[in-house]
Amino acid sequence: MLKTHHRYDYSAINNRPDYSWPEGKRLAVHFSLNVEHFAFGEGMGNDYANPAPQPNTRSFAWRDYGNRVGAWRLLELANTYNFPYALLTNTELYDYCPEMIAAFSARGDEIVAHGRTNAERQIDMSLQEERACILEATQTIARHEGKPPTGWLAPYISQTHDSLDLLKEAGYRYMMDWPLDDQPVWFKTSHGPILSIPYSHDLNDSFECVSRRTPSQLYCDSLIDQFDELLEESARRPLVMSVVLHSFILGQPYRLRQFRRVIEHIVAHRDQIWLTTPGAICQHIESLPPGVVPGMDIA
Repeated sequence: MLKTHHRYDYSAINNRPDYSWPEGKRLAVHFSLNVEHFAFGEGMGNDYANPAPQPNTRSFAWRDYGNRVGAWRLLELANTYNFPYALLTNTELYDYCPEMIAAFSARGDEIVAHGRTNAERQIDMSLQEERACILEATQTIARHEGKPPTGWLAPYISQTHDSLDLLKEAGYRYMMDWPLDDQPVWFKTSHGPILSIPYSHDLNDSFECVSRRTPSQLYCDSLIDQFDELLEESARRPLVMSVVLHSFILGQPYRLRQFRRVIEHIVAHRDQIWLTTPGAICQHIESLPPGVVPGMDIA
C-alpha cells in the first residue's frame, strides 16, 4: 500500500448527494485576491522571472506594485461591477499599508488569513514555529477586524503534515490549500473536521501569467471557458468556481484590460450564479445535514 494522508477518502463527484446554493443557485463563484508582503534583502521573494541575489530590488518592487497600485485598481473594478472579494492577506501588511486592507474591509470583503508574509513557508517551520505563525496571523486579523478569520491559505500553498491539525486547533473552519475538487470536501483533523474550499491551481493567475507565460488574452479566454463549462455542468451538480488573483499580476493595466471582459461575462449571468466568498460557502456547507458533503463521516 502507498503512503497516504488519511485526511479524506475517495469520492466520485457524480455519485454524491445533490444540494443547491442559496436561492437555488447551482454555481458559486468567489474571487480570491492575494495581497502579499516580503522582507527586503532576505527570505523568499517568489521571483519567478529571473532569480537574482539579494537584495533583489527589482523583484521586491514588482511585488510591492501590487500593494501600491494593483490592489487599488482591482478594488475599483469590484466597485464598478459590484462583486465581493476574499482578501487573502499577509498580516505584515497591517503594519506596512493598513489603509489598503481597510479599504477592502470597509466594503464588506472577507479577510482570509494568508500567513504573516510570503517571505516564509510553513514547510520550513518546526511544529512550534508553525503553531506560533498561525496564532500570530490569527490574532493580528482579530485585533484589526474585530473577529478572527474563519479561513486560511498558506503562503505558497505549503502545508506540513501538522498544518490541518494546527489550523483546526486555532479555530479555523476552512482552508483552501488542497486543489482536489470542484465541490467543498470535509477533511479529518485531530480536533474535528475542517472544510476544503475549491481554490484554483490550474488557472491561478500566478501560474498562468508568470510561470507559464500564458498571454493575457488566452488566460482570460480560459477563464471564460471555465465559467461557461461549469455553469452548464452545474445543472447536474452544485459546483464552485474560484477566480484566483494576485494584486501585482492582474493589477497590471494590460492584464486588467483583458480581465475586465471576464468580469463582464460573469456578471452578465448574475441571476444564475451565487457571487460569494469562501467564508459564505463554508457557512452554507455547515448548514447541510451530515453525509451530504463528502468526508463528514470520517470526522
